[in-house]
Amino acid sequence: MTAGEHETRIGAETMSSNGRVVVGGEALVDLVPLERQPLAPLAPRLGGGPYNVAVGLGRLETPTTMLTRLSTDSFGDALLARLQDSGVDEALVQRGEEPSTLAVVTIDETGAARYSFHVSGAADRLVTDPGDLPADTAALAVGTLSLVLEPGASVYADLARRAAEAGVFVSLDPNIREALVTDPDRVRARLDAIAAVAGLVKLSDEDARWWGRTPADLLAAGAGAVVVTRGADGLVVHTRDGEVAVGADVSRPVVDTIGAGDSVHSALLAHLHAADLLDRAHLAALDPDGWRDALGFAARVAGWTCSRAGAEPPTRAELDGGGRPVD
Repeated sequence: MTAGEHETRIGAETMSSNGRVVVGGEALVDLVPLERQPLAPLAPRLGGGPYNVAVGLGRLETPTTMLTRLSTDSFGDALLARLQDSGVDEALVQRGEEPSTLAVVTIDETGAARYSFHVSGAADRLVTDPGDLPADTAALAVGTLSLVLEPGASVYADLARRAAEAGVFVSLDPNIREALVTDPDRVRARLDAIAAVAGLVKLSDEDARWWGRTPADLLAAGAGAVVVTRGADGLVVHTRDGEVAVGADVSRPVVDTIGAGDSVHSALLAHLHAADLLDRAHLAALDPDGWRDALGFAARVAGWTCSRAGAEPPTRAELDGGGRPVD
C-alpha cells in the first residue's frame, strides 16, 4: 500500500487517515496564584494535560473529540463549556456526580509551575471504556494523570492498545506528576507498553529522567518518533534517521509555563494532521526540513501559551495575526 492509499480502520469501518484526533484523559481545575508571593489569592483556571491538548487542537481548527469524565459540579460545567467554545466535540464526554480534580499551583521566580493535586474520588479517574472510537479517528492522544490514577489508567492503556492494533496513530505524553505515583514500576510498565506502539512520544527532560528511558530506548522498543522538550533550550526530535532541534520561541514575554508542554503536543498533532502525516509510515519518511517546520510551529504555539496566565493556547486566527486574543 502506498502512502497515498493508506487507510485507518476503526471498528468495522475504514476511513481516510486525515480524520479526527481523539484525546483521552483528565480534565481538572488549576488554582493559580494571582501574584508571586506566599499565600497569594488563587484563581481557577481550567486545565489538565489531555484537556489542554484537546483545547489546543480545537483552537488550531483540527477536528478533535475529547474522551473524559466530568463532574456535574460547576467546575465540570465550565470545563464542558470551554471544550465547546474551543470547537472540541464532546460526544465521548461522560458526566458524574463525583467532584472535579483540583490542582494547586505554585509559580517560581522563572515562571515555572509546580502542582499539588486533590484527586480522591474525582470524576475524571472514573472514566469507563467508551468501546469503539469514532469511525473517522486518525489519532488517539493519551497521557498525564490519566495513566497513573486507577481505575481510569487501565481504561486508557487498553484503549491505546486496541487503537494501535486497529491501525490508529497513537501519541503519548507521560507528563509525570511524581507525587501521585504510588507504584512506579507499574506506571513505567504501562508507559513502556503504550510507547512501544506509539507513532509519537512527546516528553520532557524531567519525564525522561523519572521514566528511566532515553529516546534511543523508546525508538528501539517501537516508538515511531520521540520529541523532547527542553524548556528554554527548545525542542529536539529523535528518529531512526537522526536528530533535529529547534530553539524556543522567545519573541513573547513569559508569564508562566502552565500548559507549555501540552501546547507542544497539540501543535505537533495539528501540524501533522494538516500535512496528513498522522501515520507511522508517513511520519518515518518526514525529512529534517519537515521536522524543523513541525517543531518550529510547536515552539511558536508554546511561546504564545507561556505569554499569558494559565493554559491558554492560541487560536489559529491569533497565530495568523488577525484574531482577537482569548479572554
